[in-house]
Amino acid sequence: MKLATVLAAAFLLLAPAAQAQQSESLLDQIIARGVLRVGSTGDYKPFTYQNPESKEFEGLDIDMAASLAKAMGVKLEVVKTSWPNLMGDLLAGKYEVAMGGVSVSLERQKKALFTIPYMVDGKAAIARCADKGKYGSLADIDKPGVRVVTNPGGTNEKYDREHLREAQISVFNDNVHIFDEIVESRADVMITDASETLLQQKLRPALCALNPDRPFNFSEKAYLLARDSALKDFADQWLHQAIETKEYQAVADKWLK
Repeated sequence: MKLATVLAAAFLLLAPAAQAQQSESLLDQIIARGVLRVGSTGDYKPFTYQNPESKEFEGLDIDMAASLAKAMGVKLEVVKTSWPNLMGDLLAGKYEVAMGGVSVSLERQKKALFTIPYMVDGKAAIARCADKGKYGSLADIDKPGVRVVTNPGGTNEKYDREHLREAQISVFNDNVHIFDEIVESRADVMITDASETLLQQKLRPALCALNPDRPFNFSEKAYLLARDSALKDFADQWLHQAIETKEYQAVADKWLK
């Protein structure tokens, strides 16, 4: 009986410590550390871009990352990553959130979490304006002799590999200058997010977005999170409030218009 009493008392002493350890969420760790680490590729305007001279990051999602850090009461640290390494770096703990035009996908959902979406998007084509009439549909693009350029490791390459059988697909590693491949006639078409085609036709007048209002598929953009329910709940509520208070719209207007 005495042994049982001793064991019960020991359990009562250890239980609060065990509960405290179990309740230590990733959100708690971020707040305790005082820094939110956000992974971003820095090569996808208007969402994320790393200035080659200053090395500073800018863009729609960089502004939103600063807003998220402020809501947490911590500093923001942007960690450079790449599309092929986006998930691996997240799982390795190099950052807690990935931001920068990340498309929601079931493959990514298997390994991580997404916030609520902040943008509806989809795959669209961009080509030289002189060739605008040639590539009005996916069937027009998927023909022998059509040169499709794509960036590696993301949803663009995945979409091309799954839907193009006849067109020639080439991978170009520099996502910032990839559209110049079309301008300089080294490629004919790129299939990317509709939002990016609209921006690139402004930045490069020789190019025209072909179907931004009628994308080939349905897609959404959201922020990719390490698996932590407390972090997701906080990020969802922050983003919900940013959308409802028009904070997000003001940031989007700044970068998209």
